[in-house]
Amino acid sequence: MAKTIQAIRGMNDCLPDVSGVWQKVESTLRQVVANYGYQEIRTPIVESTDLFKRSIGEVTDIVEKEMYTFEDRNGDSLTLRPEGTASCVRAGNEHGLIYNQQQRLWYMGPMFRHERPQKGRYRQFHQFGVETFGLNGPDIDLEVILLSARIWKAFGISDEVTLQINSLGSNEARQRYKDALVAFLKARSEQLDEDSLRRLETNPLRVLDSKNPEVQAAIVDAPSLLDYLDEESQQHFSILCERLSQAGIQYEVNPRLVRGLDYYNRTVFEWVTESLGSQGTVCAGGRYDGLIEQLGGKSAPAVGFAMGMERLVLLLTTLQSVDDDLRAADVYVTSMGTDSYAVQVSEMLRDAKPQWRVMMHCGGGNFKKQLKRADKSGALYAVLLGSDEATNTTATVKPLRGDGEQQTVALSSLADTLSTLLD
Repeated sequence: MAKTIQAIRGMNDCLPDVSGVWQKVESTLRQVVANYGYQEIRTPIVESTDLFKRSIGEVTDIVEKEMYTFEDRNGDSLTLRPEGTASCVRAGNEHGLIYNQQQRLWYMGPMFRHERPQKGRYRQFHQFGVETFGLNGPDIDLEVILLSARIWKAFGISDEVTLQINSLGSNEARQRYKDALVAFLKARSEQLDEDSLRRLETNPLRVLDSKNPEVQAAIVDAPSLLDYLDEESQQHFSILCERLSQAGIQYEVNPRLVRGLDYYNRTVFEWVTESLGSQGTVCAGGRYDGLIEQLGGKSAPAVGFAMGMERLVLLLTTLQSVDDDLRAADVYVTSMGTDSYAVQVSEMLRDAKPQWRVMMHCGGGNFKKQLKRADKSGALYAVLLGSDEATNTTATVKPLRGDGEQQTVALSSLADTLSTLLD
């Protein structure tokens, strides 16, 4: 017997028993962004490796350790996209969507990072995100955060997530802060772990993200980013906080929040939860005004966010907040020697109510077997078609859930009868 081939580690199948949850999540996300007037953009899964080196930063964990990079037959270095923002900016620059324009975009699709698989975090994962270009004031920062807050409201989990915000200031202000932070950390280098010592030389702000309790103890008195903000960034952040309060959005200012990518400036934010253990961040984003120019376009402001959809699905299922009905069928059509009549009835029902899930029995079998299949499909009603029904152009409707009574109706009124029962 040939050896069974299995999925690559960290790249998971989405099976029918959970695909309904994913469909519900995807449709809700699409509805929310449409409510705000955002338009979809779809970019290739494979991009030039240089795109991510220039945007994310060559000394980040993503570029150094996690990207799936290979040479194609022409010798070009290509990478499976590890995140969505850089691809959106590349597409915007390439197709003239950004310069002297305002764009509100969203995307959804698979990303790839070679990191240790764990619950809610995989090597092929799916990301939903929004990106806005050409809007400079704190009002668009507010809108992006409000949009993310409405997602939690749509799923009924607003009480399960907390907004944390911070400001990184201008690039110049952040560099001044980096210098002060490095001096502080070097004086305490013996208290830092190996990972933090490496980050101290490459990306010192990431030391603030360390989950190591000893490192956290060492940085308790570290300088605060907020003390190094330039005046314009201070005003931007102050207005944003004021408007969040006016909009009824509760938040926490977290001076340790820096985000892991090099392109962020000014506003950064995360939505976190205590319902998923250590994997607490379910959505993160911020402002990245310099990235467009960094990738060859003309300077333009930008702000957005992204969320890992596996983690969102995990959160929703943990909280039992997905009320989608996962049954395969609403109506199951049986056939006792009346196959052509069953086809006619099934197609008629699909024509009458395209939103219904109508499953027709195939493969024969006795009445008991067919009803067993009908029950397994999750259908609410079975339509029973035997020789009497075919002769008299009728159909018998049998409830499969609850206490309703079986009834025989004329074929011409079958759709109306089922509509009364289902809608």
